[in-house]
Amino acid sequence: MDRRPHLFLLSVAVASSALAAPGAHAQSQAESVGGSAQAPQVVESEVERRTVKPAAVPTENFEIGAFVGIASIEDFGSNVVYGSRIAYHFTEDYFAEAIVGRTETGKTSYEYSTGARPLLSDDQRTLTYYDLTVGWNVLPGEVFLGRKRAMPSALYVTSGVGSTRFAGDDRFTASLGAGLRLLVSDSLAVHVDARDRMFKIDLLNNSQVTHNLEFTMSLTAFF
Repeated sequence: MDRRPHLFLLSVAVASSALAAPGAHAQSQAESVGGSAQAPQVVESEVERRTVKPAAVPTENFEIGAFVGIASIEDFGSNVVYGSRIAYHFTEDYFAEAIVGRTETGKTSYEYSTGARPLLSDDQRTLTYYDLTVGWNVLPGEVFLGRKRAMPSALYVTSGVGSTRFAGDDRFTASLGAGLRLLVSDSLAVHVDARDRMFKIDLLNNSQVTHNLEFTMSLTAFF
């Protein structure tokens, strides 16, 4: 009897068992560690989500308000200055502003030292100015008050021209300044400003360009 067909079938069966053994062994190991060969175990992350309140940035373009501070008029002393301002914001970075201010000046050093007759009348000592400036928000950001309170802010610089009514004349004025704007609510802002207004004075036959510093704080509203 020919046994070669039986030997051939036996060889095929042994080879098939050897090929199937590694897969079954791997499946057995996966099941032993709690996994599944068909669907691996997924670890669910447990991250506590916190509530984030968006920054209260106004969407209105116009800003109007009033200011008060100290103006130092060269050789005329330092006095209280007050006025109003209105601005239009073209973009998030650039704006234009119109400012009207007023202060009362004191005596000059010449009047104090010599006791001479006053150089100016009381009306002439009132200084009123009108400025038109452009501004650039150089450093927008936030100011933090404690751990849970943050106010949007912007550090800006300004440059402009205008007119100053003083000592009976209207004088061309150039100005440079810098300021900080804090948004305390959706529509209200607080400003802290420093400006240098430059105009020419020609008293006692001595014409010179003066630098007149001003430091103010203002409250404005967007609309």
